[in-house]
Order: sequence, then C-alpha cells, then structure tokens
Amino acid sequence: MGFVVAIDGPAASGKGTLARRLAEAYGFAHLDTGLLYRAVARILIDKNRPLEDEQAAEAAAAALNLAYVEESRLRGAEMGRAASIVSAYPAVRRALVDFQRRFAEQEPGAVLDGRDIGTVICPDAQVKLFVTASTEERARRRHRELALRGEDIGYEAVLEDLRARDARDSGRATAPLKQAEGAHVLDTSALDIEEALAHARRIVDAARTGA
Repeated sequence: MGFVVAIDGPAASGKGTLARRLAEAYGFAHLDTGLLYRAVARILIDKNRPLEDEQAAEAAAAALNLAYVEESRLRGAEMGRAASIVSAYPAVRRALVDFQRRFAEQEPGAVLDGRDIGTVICPDAQVKLFVTASTEERARRRHRELALRGEDIGYEAVLEDLRARDARDSGRATAPLKQAEGAHVLDTSALDIEEALAHARRIVDAARTGA
C-alpha cells in the first residue's frame, strides 16, 4: 500500500482543491469521494427513481465504477443536495467503502477527500487533515463557484443550504462528519489555495521523512 493522505471537512472548505493540488505535487492518485455519492444520486435521477429509495441507491452504489464518475455531470447545487441525501443511507456507505479502500492502495500513494476518510475509510492513513472554514466564508466560495457556472442562486440560499448539509453530515448515524483522531486541523478561512497548499505540504513532508 502506498502513502495515503486522508482529507476530511465540510462542503466548500477548500479540501477538494487542496487534495487535487497535493496529489499533483507528489504524483499521487486523487479521489474526490463526494463524487461517488453524487454519481449514485445521478443514477437514481437518470432512472427517474426517488432519492428516498434506499434500496435503489444501494444497488446503484454496489454497481458503481469510475467510468460513471463524470465530473461535469455531477457538479452543481442540485447534485450536492442529492448526494447529501443518499450519503446518509448506511447501505450506500457500506457499498462504497471497499471501492474507496481499494483506490487508496495505489502506489506510490493516494489522496482521498470526503467526510469520513480519516475516521472510517483510511483510519491508518499516514497523514490526516481536517480542512475547515467559517460557514460564511464557505458560503461565499460556493456562491462564487455556482455563479461562475451560471447558476443564479442567492448568497442567503447558499448559506442556508450549507447549514442544512452540515447538519445532515454531522448528525447522521453512520460515519458522521468529524475530525479524525490525530488529524491536523487546517482552517482556510483566511488562506488562499497557495498558502493552504504550503501548510499541507509541510505536514505531508514531515510524515514522509519521519520528522
């Protein structure tokens, strides 16, 4: 098994961009695990099945492969809300655990970001990061991101949606969002991506050299 970096944190905290940049810096594979749940939700939507159909969601998760994880079809506020619903189903989460763990075994290493990477998927990861930011700052980032994609959603609506997602992610019975034991907390509220990346790389470098 290669070197694993597990990155957790709430929506729009900057963990996805940071994970991609870290993977590029070290030549590691990268998996945005949130896209897996968005893909499950997209399968249900494409099949005109309700998101509340837990059995259908489990079947979609069990049959999922990376070929279906087409990022352009999975972004946006609607898919984010849909993913938050299906990710609360224990059966869906169980179906995707092995998928994520197999991905993490790649050489020379892998960076996975999500909500339960350091706590459930890769509790033995060599580096665990918990990336966070204030709710207001996260809402500003998400609002800007949606606007750039042409989605006309007001800031207050984005803020309310993030608060609702945080409550679902932190309050679910299975694999709730929380800081993993031994995780380094990285608050990006006042950091740009280059500053956050430099901080994260210092942590990874120290772990790789045993410093």
